[in-house]
Amino acid sequence: MVTIFKDTSYLSQRAAELFVDAAQEAVQKNGRFIVALTGGSSPKELYQLLAKAPYKDQVPWEQTYIFWGDERWVPLTDDRSNFKMAKELLLDKVPVPQEQVFPMWADMEPETYALKYEQFLKDLFKDQAPAFDLILLGMGDDGHTASLFPHTGVLQEQEKWVDAYYLKPQSMHRITLTAPLLNQAKRILFMTFGENKARALHEVLEGARNPQEFPSQLISPEHGEIYWFVDDKAASRLEKYK
Repeated sequence: MVTIFKDTSYLSQRAAELFVDAAQEAVQKNGRFIVALTGGSSPKELYQLLAKAPYKDQVPWEQTYIFWGDERWVPLTDDRSNFKMAKELLLDKVPVPQEQVFPMWADMEPETYALKYEQFLKDLFKDQAPAFDLILLGMGDDGHTASLFPHTGVLQEQEKWVDAYYLKPQSMHRITLTAPLLNQAKRILFMTFGENKARALHEVLEGARNPQEFPSQLISPEHGEIYWFVDDKAASRLEKYK
């Protein structure tokens, strides 16, 4: 489902409502809410909304388990850290138990921590399907999502739930949930703003299938729902959804 917004503040409010609905439904059905957060600029207003009334009071934080879709391999205090941003804007302001927050970094080799992070998830899901209740995602102007970048080996991954690799163009390691795991989710929400995303958004949603060039095309939940919340600038090249 694609929804186009002229006002990004209203977009963020709708995203907060979706977050609340997913959380309440998950806790009612399974006694817990398992969510993966995203980084970048798009979710910042969403996190600020969730950190205050009325949304803060509607989320069952004590039953919430927080993961990340991906991370730059930098310490948690680094300004580039997705965790640091979410911690400052959201996690420090809500009563989520610390032991239910799983940052995507530790002082060890990234490949080793990818295995450890995958084990966190396997321990949590146990004999159940590894289906997040909600995954938040952004999309770069090159069509990447999470740390699934164009023409990288991780795009072919079929077995691992979590992978880490060195991204040469950025001269740094990245750690990411893989497409097979992302596609198990019950709900996926893409938040995409700005004219600089217009070409990639058009290619991902309306172009020929080419996930090597536009990796966001890999995201297609097997049994869940996918939402694209985009502003009118990002949607300026779309034809089907206007």
